[in-house]
Amino acid sequence: MMRLTFSEIKNKIRKIVPEGIDYDIDLEAGSISIITREPESFGGAGGQSLTVKIAKAIRRRVVIRPHPDLLSSEKEVNDAVSRIMPEEAQIRRIWLDPALSEVTIEADDPKSAVGQKGANIQQLRNEIGWLVNVVRAPARESRTQTDIRRFRKELADERKTLLRKFGTRIYRPQRPGPSWVRVTALGSYREVGRAMHLVTTNESKVLVDCGAKPTNNRSEVQPFFAAPEMLPLDNIDAVIITHAHVDHIGMLPVLFRYGYKGPVYCTQPTRDLMTLLQMDYIKVAQAEGNEAPYSKSDIQECIKHVVDVNWGEKTDIAPDIKMTMENAGHILGSSSVYMQIGEGRTEHKLLFSGDIKYEKSWLFDAATVRFNKVDTLVIESTYGGPQSIQPTRQQATQDLQDLIIDTLSRKGKIFCPVFAVGRSQEVMMAIDELFKSEKVTPVTVWLDGMISEATAIHTSHPNYLNKDLRGKMLRGGAENPFNSKWFKQVESREQRESILLDPTPCIVLATSGMMTGGPIVEYFKYWAPEPGNTLCFVGYQASGTLGRRLQDGHSQVPLVDKGQTLMIDVRCNMVIIDGFSGHSDRNQLMDYVKALNPTPRKIICHHGDPQTCNAFRKGLRETFKVQTYAPDNLETLRLV
Repeated sequence: MMRLTFSEIKNKIRKIVPEGIDYDIDLEAGSISIITREPESFGGAGGQSLTVKIAKAIRRRVVIRPHPDLLSSEKEVNDAVSRIMPEEAQIRRIWLDPALSEVTIEADDPKSAVGQKGANIQQLRNEIGWLVNVVRAPARESRTQTDIRRFRKELADERKTLLRKFGTRIYRPQRPGPSWVRVTALGSYREVGRAMHLVTTNESKVLVDCGAKPTNNRSEVQPFFAAPEMLPLDNIDAVIITHAHVDHIGMLPVLFRYGYKGPVYCTQPTRDLMTLLQMDYIKVAQAEGNEAPYSKSDIQECIKHVVDVNWGEKTDIAPDIKMTMENAGHILGSSSVYMQIGEGRTEHKLLFSGDIKYEKSWLFDAATVRFNKVDTLVIESTYGGPQSIQPTRQQATQDLQDLIIDTLSRKGKIFCPVFAVGRSQEVMMAIDELFKSEKVTPVTVWLDGMISEATAIHTSHPNYLNKDLRGKMLRGGAENPFNSKWFKQVESREQRESILLDPTPCIVLATSGMMTGGPIVEYFKYWAPEPGNTLCFVGYQASGTLGRRLQDGHSQVPLVDKGQTLMIDVRCNMVIIDGFSGHSDRNQLMDYVKALNPTPRKIICHHGDPQTCNAFRKGLRETFKVQTYAPDNLETLRLV
């Protein structure tokens, strides 16, 4: 099938829509938007819907938007919601997104808000004209999410223009010549950190991830932006973000600082979390006396260009590339990226696993393996070495709970370096289960850094959590593990200093996760010399970080404090609990590849140290009898 241009798509739609219906056709990135004063004309039951007929004919996602003439003012919307929604619905907040003509209503009881068979929603929509979306109000309000919603609302007209521009680029005329596909390694190959991949075809250029490396070597922090394949940035059609850890999103605003003007595709939780972590990246750089590589305005420019993607939705992102994101099980909103490149006999199906956890965890379901066919797999290798076998989540939970019982019985303190996103919430749930079991007298669990805000973002996106946790959060109250009274946020430097000097036993979860900076360093400085305390690692420690040096057994380590280098004696107990990692171990990675049916013909390994990547590549080749690669950064592999 020949690819359709936008003008050809419009002609097809005109042949389907009956005469007399008022409508116009626009672009929302890869989606075809139909703007109409008669949205009911495009409805209908099941397959008889006019919208469904159009989508089948043009083989594209179609959205129906009400004409601006139908839309009530913000005051009229608020008045109508107050009048129509029953009191028991407990409406908390109302958000307008004029770029998409959508109203989101947060309610404590969404079922009451929706009404029997959607009666309240239908009445409200008929009165205000806007599309209506009802969601459960989160247990905690996220400042980050609130700021993003306000910012997007203020820039609605600009966002609408950008979506049209993105779509125009996607539906451009086809270029002549044979089809081919290449992947260029621009970061995270034979290393952990600064993930960036460039997919190049005869038609398009798409980046996957744009991260920073956790290292003290400043020359290795950024991915290879200066590679000739990257330039000029105007030639890049899209950026896709798999998840919000800094080693995958930390340098994304740099692209906008240097002139990238295209779309960024990611899930909504990834959008919120990456904004939080990028803002913190600036704060940490400034606190350490370094110049941040980007500013708040660069982050805002990035937010403006984000196109939200839901799991399972096939999205056109370039003239010859369709993309689907699916659950990767790693952190909130983390995704594997499935690309269908080209059409017909030359079609190539490329899967980026992203960082994956192929096991159900406290927070998430196991990574998805339901893909029709994968020709080439690009897979993480963090724990891909032959000896990299981790305990189960249940064993890790038991180990942590036993450690807490033992340390508290000796009146000691426990301090854990954690990533604000993912490990923090998992550890919180394990602690919550222990304290509610009454096996030990609860103590205060101090959350220092961005953990509370990251947790608030988790409560804002319950549909991205596993069924068990989603149920607890939706029921609220004492069942929500993140609301328990023992969790308290460290609000200021003064409060942190009082905690450091307080002899009372407690638990501290603090960022940064690899001890490259952040508040965890303060706790380490004060508490590491005391034999009764316990430093507990629950996440991966990259080579060259303070966390890795401690794991390697250094009994004394240098620490820069206010310009002076201090030597810290490490006399505290030190424990590593591997099972909380958001990465799959060797066995799970092998099971993940085995579950892909048919087995990919080519597998590319990245996101692991050189020995691990190479060992995993060999193991995959021997087990599955396929072509495997572990390229260096700046190498290019031709796939087709």
